[in-house]
Amino acid sequence: MTRTVKVADREKTAERLLNSSADRSYDPEVDIDWSAPLVEGLRYTPEHRCSLYGTALWDRMSPEQRVDLSRHEVASIASVGLWFEILLMQMLLKEIYGADPTTRHAQYALTEIADECRHSTMFARLVERIGCPAYGPRPHTRRLGKVLPVIGYGPALYGSILVAEEVLDRLQREAMADGSVQPLVRMVNRIHVLEEARHVRFAREEVVRGMATITRKELPYQRWLLATTSMFVIRSLINPEVYAAVGLDRDEAHRAALGNPHWRETIRWSGERIMGFLDEVGLVGKPGTRAWRRSFLLG
Repeated sequence: MTRTVKVADREKTAERLLNSSADRSYDPEVDIDWSAPLVEGLRYTPEHRCSLYGTALWDRMSPEQRVDLSRHEVASIASVGLWFEILLMQMLLKEIYGADPTTRHAQYALTEIADECRHSTMFARLVERIGCPAYGPRPHTRRLGKVLPVIGYGPALYGSILVAEEVLDRLQREAMADGSVQPLVRMVNRIHVLEEARHVRFAREEVVRGMATITRKELPYQRWLLATTSMFVIRSLINPEVYAAVGLDRDEAHRAALGNPHWRETIRWSGERIMGFLDEVGLVGKPGTRAWRRSFLLG
């Protein structure tokens, strides 16, 4: 069914991650200067990562309008990240509800939940500070999201966490090293990237352990759930209302972004590492192939 991928003992991994959390964790309320002024003229994302970059619509936009679009797109991505982290916390709590709290595994899961609480607050503060709405996903996706903690379990649960976290991680790693991006955004990205590295290690190992015990009968459901969840998360990153906020026709700009080869390549690039891993363990395939393609993570 899958190629064998070895992982460390669950308790040993959790012990290492707990030690890392104790050594290197941040409090955004303390470690970020929220009162620092924003730098006039600096973008909020690298220019080539804007959803309209390379389109005819982009060519017609003024430099100021392009910067403003990057501001609203960062707000959209951050607020969608916040939404998914709330779902993530619910799913992790469900996973450890009946676990032995004296195990390092359960204790690290609780530590990760605490991290995600801080990240959610950090994203909320970022959106507030840059003066944008908390766009989040569109209403129908938000309603569907309530079902995920109920129907999600096993490898698909951790796999969906990985898709959301690793796509965001790659975008943030690039932006935090880009001097043309606002220092506030770069600092938020730096904190999130550092702490998410532990979460990714934890979730990847849980996916591998789950796939070792999944039955052939369950596999199609796991593939479908992971692909469908990933599609909704990725297609939600840029809320179409961001285009109206910068004076564009919302529907025209949304169509242009979805058909934009540069934006599709950005999504494929941001997800190539996690897609390689998920394919290796056997979670990419029918009946989820169509959803993967609609997400732009799979060509």
